[in-house]
Amino acid sequence: MNDRRRILIRSAVMTAGAVLPFALPVAQGPAVAQDYPSKPVRIIVPYPPGGPTDIVARLVGHKLSERYKQAFVIDNRPGAGGNLGAEAVARSPADGYSLVVGTTAHAINPSLFKQMNYDLVRDFAPVALLTRMPLVLVVHPELPASNVAEFIAHARKPGVNLSYASSGNGQSTHLAAELFKSMTGVAMVHVPYKGSAPALVDVAGGQVAAMFDTMLSAMPQVKAGRLRALAVTSDRRSSAAPELPTIAESGVAGYEATAWNGLLAPAGTPREIVDELNRAINLILAQPDVLQRLSADGADPGTGSAGDFESFIQVELEKWAKAVKSSGAVMN
Repeated sequence: MNDRRRILIRSAVMTAGAVLPFALPVAQGPAVAQDYPSKPVRIIVPYPPGGPTDIVARLVGHKLSERYKQAFVIDNRPGAGGNLGAEAVARSPADGYSLVVGTTAHAINPSLFKQMNYDLVRDFAPVALLTRMPLVLVVHPELPASNVAEFIAHARKPGVNLSYASSGNGQSTHLAAELFKSMTGVAMVHVPYKGSAPALVDVAGGQVAAMFDTMLSAMPQVKAGRLRALAVTSDRRSSAAPELPTIAESGVAGYEATAWNGLLAPAGTPREIVDELNRAINLILAQPDVLQRLSADGADPGTGSAGDFESFIQVELEKWAKAVKSSGAVMN
């Protein structure tokens, strides 16, 4: 072998050696999920502690920590109708270590806010639907109404000025009430709060007359006697409180509104990680103790693939766009 040939062969080997380290990761996709998570994972809850989204996030986060022997840390970041927390994750590295619990509000906000700093479809990778749940219309126990018909009649009396609380402008708890107002003709003043927990405190204290809230956070207050439940907002009765009629069967035909929450990752998160989390969450939501906890609070577990959740979000965006337009609600 002449010197020229030796040089060419040596050059080719060195070139291959230089290229190989950069080429290997392309063929190691499944290894990404096998090594995940190798450090604590942050789950941002864009609402205060104690509300329905926070309750579900902590339940699922605890189970994920047990499964992976790695901390899934809940980080509450309330504000701007859930937008602040969502925006923080949209700008985070797409490595699976920053997640956010999206809710019905995040499907409402694109139609509600004039300006958004993130796009729900473009900036996120849907991971898994966690829960779906009806809302429940609750009132202060001293309000002279034991059912929806009496509530409407009381609201229509001369000199009566009812107010209702919500977990924030544009939240499902807000638009569910606006939908009720538009379908019944009753007048109520909206009092927005930064989350369900402080809103329920003021309804129980009599500062606000009523609220449409998730069963997950409202029913414990009802069972404790601090609130009175009148009806649920779903199209059928809830197994958690079968004695409560739906608003539709209470005389407001066609009324229906439900709340949901699900886990989102930044767009570009490796598909292997998204699918791994989806599988883990589906297994967690099927565990008897989790099912019992959710059912007791009126929540149905989410099921399906990440793709199913993505399709669900598209449907929700369209549905709430029509509701926002109908209500005339706008946020700056």
